[in-house]
Amino acid sequence: MKRYLAFGCLMGLLGLAAGSTSSEWLAKLTHPAGTVYAVQPNVAAEVAPEANWAVRPGVKNSMTPEEQTNIYVYEHANPSVVNIDTRSVQIDHFLMQRESEGSGSGAIIDRQGHILTNYHVVDGANQIEVTLASNKTYPAILIGEDKEHDIAVLKLEAPQAELTPLVMGTSDKLRVGQRVYVLGNPFGWESTLTTGIISSLNRDLPSRVPGRIMHALIQTDAAMNPGNSGGPLLNTNGEMIGMCVAIATRTGQNAGVGFAIPIDRIQMIVPELIEHGQVIRASIGITHVMETGSSLVVARLAPNGPADRAGIQGFRRVVRRRQQGPIVYETETIDRSHADRILAVDGESIRTAARFLDKIFEYKPGDVVQLTILRDGQQLDIPVTLVAE
Repeated sequence: MKRYLAFGCLMGLLGLAAGSTSSEWLAKLTHPAGTVYAVQPNVAAEVAPEANWAVRPGVKNSMTPEEQTNIYVYEHANPSVVNIDTRSVQIDHFLMQRESEGSGSGAIIDRQGHILTNYHVVDGANQIEVTLASNKTYPAILIGEDKEHDIAVLKLEAPQAELTPLVMGTSDKLRVGQRVYVLGNPFGWESTLTTGIISSLNRDLPSRVPGRIMHALIQTDAAMNPGNSGGPLLNTNGEMIGMCVAIATRTGQNAGVGFAIPIDRIQMIVPELIEHGQVIRASIGITHVMETGSSLVVARLAPNGPADRAGIQGFRRVVRRRQQGPIVYETETIDRSHADRILAVDGESIRTAARFLDKIFEYKPGDVVQLTILRDGQQLDIPVTLVAE
């Protein structure tokens, strides 16, 4: 079966939308490099979804709990959603200048004017404008980008009173079937809310960097269309749990299969983008794992990579030859019986591919991590020296 993936702001890529609250930010997350990235605690308890909604006098409020939750999410998240318009000038094969325009969504992440969006929304843009929920528009500049994960951070100069930061959730314990929301600007229709469920977890898609993979994405059926790119995936508390990045489609529009980058990974990347403009990554040389519920099975290793040199074992390729007369036939099978099972990284139990990737992302090239593995029924600790990607 063929799979059709649409990438790009006007080609069916998704968008991030932001959640917000009027409360002051009370917590900070400190990145290992020392960068401080402000986040808010869970403020869902401040205004419960069961709040009294306005109805006509004498008319009983007939909204269901589900409808009240939808309204709650929208009203708390919408002030943090922004519309991003871009203009670019390109030179064609005839050396003629051609202007193009694009649009997408974004999320306010702090009161210093940092805006989170997709890299593809602003890729190649000569001019960027950000429109807030108040309809006020400000010019913005690109200060950091990660093409591989399709993440970008913009900076605009606006009064702090006009900036309502997004409420950050967590993506570590998401469950298939969990209700989620997408808030953004599909087809330029700003402040549009759609809802669905988490359809699956741990999906891999091709990155915008040739030969690279975006690992462990969230899959959802919440409607995403051109213009949603850069907006958030929200939970029922109005917290951001992911950033939408692609849809599977044959038409370039929503077909009910969308994908989002987990917020825990975004929160590790964004501080480096703000401080350095780019991400300095470490690689362990394990390119694919399989989840079992209690461990991660090592499926593929980068040849001569850190894990390979440390003696970690993955699936084996077995080639069998059979001769029939003058012709030699070859058959290839995969032997999974000797693959190592990862139980922990530096003492932390690891059960999901997303958490494994995020854990390795916390380290720098040259750091040594201790992999606790299960091999042939025996538990072993194997040190692995990380390298730069």
